[in-house]
Amino acid sequence: MKIGMNMLLWTTHVTESDHPAIERIRKEGFDGIEIPLFEGDAAHFQKLRKVLDGNGLGCTAVTVSTEAANPISPDAKVRRAAVDDLRRKIELSSILGADVLCGPFHQPLGVFSGTGPTEDEKKRAAEVHREAAETAKEAGVRLGIEYLNRFECYFLNTASDAAAHVERVGHPSFGMMYDTFHANVEEKDPIGAFRDHAKHIVHFHVSENDRGTPGTGHIPWLETFRAVRRSGYDGWMTIEAFGRALPDLAAATRVWRDFFRDRDDVYRDGIRFIRETWEKAAG
Repeated sequence: MKIGMNMLLWTTHVTESDHPAIERIRKEGFDGIEIPLFEGDAAHFQKLRKVLDGNGLGCTAVTVSTEAANPISPDAKVRRAAVDDLRRKIELSSILGADVLCGPFHQPLGVFSGTGPTEDEKKRAAEVHREAAETAKEAGVRLGIEYLNRFECYFLNTASDAAAHVERVGHPSFGMMYDTFHANVEEKDPIGAFRDHAKHIVHFHVSENDRGTPGTGHIPWLETFRAVRRSGYDGWMTIEAFGRALPDLAAATRVWRDFFRDRDDVYRDGIRFIRETWEKAAG
């Protein structure tokens, strides 16, 4: 098991100004960070890779879909743009040395049709993701699709939705991500949802029920970690927390108030909590 920290707590684009935060994260004992891939070119991420290597850190990457590159769009040109966008981000992930590219790259955030996903939308997304997964295989990157709660999207809302999509795509480089925040909102049995679909899960977000510091809310962490340990999952356990520092991200994630005193508390207290709870879960 490796412990990571999602950089979206600080920024949507990691630059030199974020290097001090990366060093602080390393000093706390994290194995790596999760890097947003929303902008930037190969040269930028080559430089960032050197920073990671210099700090002895691994990484994963996270991205989203946009309306201009939407995998479920009825417009073939938009879907082709979605394939091209994912391919580019897979290339950037490979440059970074990321072994997982995760996120809700199945539809644009906050866009709703007024109904659930159609069969045509499911077919379109599967075609886009199957093509992208082949590129991911060649790059040595696994894709981990993230389901979101129904207030943020409509295409994938539950673990069973995500697992069905993974099976429809049917590619060894395409799996799903489990996020405790979204599971807390949508699943009748969040731990059962993990357990039932563990074979498809390639990435795990440790996210408190209010998006604050892990261990300060009501997610049943001990029971959750027991299920994770028993499943044999041995990938990343990455903390994801959001604050108000980034207005656009705060708006997208519906963050209107503070959930922690200081950002440093999130990763410092968070990693200690994960380690302690992970050990307890072994019993």
